[in-house]
Amino acid sequence: MVLSRSDVKDDSTLALRERRRRRIAQLLGNYRQRPTFWAFNRASEWWDVIVPGFTHTQWVDNFRMSEETFLYLCNKLRPGMEKQDTNYRVCVPLKKRVAIALWKLATNSEYRSIGHLFGVSKTTVCRCVQDFCRAACTLLVPEQIRFPDRVKLKEMATYIENRWGLPQCIGAIDGSHIPIIAPQEYHCDYFNRKGWHSIILQGLVDGKGLFWSVNAGLPGSMHDARVLRLSSLWELVEHGFLHPTCTRNIGGVSTGYYILGDSAYPLQNWLLKPFTDNGRLTAEQTVFNKKISRARVVIENAFGRLKGRWRCLLKRNDGDIELVKSMVVTCCALHNLCETHGEDYQSEWDITSAAEPVVSLAHGAEEEGRDVRDGLMRYLNQ
Repeated sequence: MVLSRSDVKDDSTLALRERRRRRIAQLLGNYRQRPTFWAFNRASEWWDVIVPGFTHTQWVDNFRMSEETFLYLCNKLRPGMEKQDTNYRVCVPLKKRVAIALWKLATNSEYRSIGHLFGVSKTTVCRCVQDFCRAACTLLVPEQIRFPDRVKLKEMATYIENRWGLPQCIGAIDGSHIPIIAPQEYHCDYFNRKGWHSIILQGLVDGKGLFWSVNAGLPGSMHDARVLRLSSLWELVEHGFLHPTCTRNIGGVSTGYYILGDSAYPLQNWLLKPFTDNGRLTAEQTVFNKKISRARVVIENAFGRLKGRWRCLLKRNDGDIELVKSMVVTCCALHNLCETHGEDYQSEWDITSAAEPVVSLAHGAEEEGRDVRDGLMRYLNQ
């Protein structure tokens, strides 16, 4: 086969172009131009322009905390949340990621709406919430929700005695239902007596309404007494972490530290509850019940302020149960953070809800605690 001059010329041109291409590639080396075709430009004027001019009141209204507490929170969670820029995209700054998560917890808005507000994608909002809760459970919760030591227990008991006249009392316990979307597996277990699916938050607070023991995630159909026995609190008390040696003679009975519960809980030496109102209560028992109920309101107020600030606990969250669990515990830690930092609580955040029905235990389930309760009753009636 004989090649024409035009064929030879074409082959030479192609070879020259190939050599030039290789030479350019060699000069460029490993340089990679940042791709821009998949980075969608979103408006973020609200966060970039408006938020920096917020007043103190606007910070509290929008993020449930002052700018100072917000910056403290950012620094606390920095090791678990901060991201680095890559060759493909610039990461969302730490402060913006924290603000996105706080907005979700405070409003329970849809991911899409939050994304439009902050100028990020729906996926980014979801990741910010997940990363925030994960970092909070690791870095914030151990600092804000701690089992008290001997010195702290004495301080808590002194505060409650000075305020409500109950010696040796260190707090109050109760349970609250957190709405969830029905899970695919064992959904009947999460269907509570109110007629919707939930998980249970068991909270124990001191006299100032600060959580010092939290357990979240057990199915909504479970009785409060069962939740207590399955919680870490029960195990800690069984191992003597309430320091039973710190006793005091109350009404002729040697009494250690105790907490207050409603009639759903079992009567124990360390957990006292009111006498069952069967229509035949004595005058002493009635006085005891009134004074116990007056002090127990601290846990009801704590739940009210918790859900008032962090309204994601009032409505069903569009996430799996594990994420909802971490959100609940995170909100309890944020509650303590805001309360200890003296953050304002707006009255318009208050929620109105019907009192939860109390399912009492059979009297046979009460194993101990009668002597301690009777002694405290005699003391309160002096």
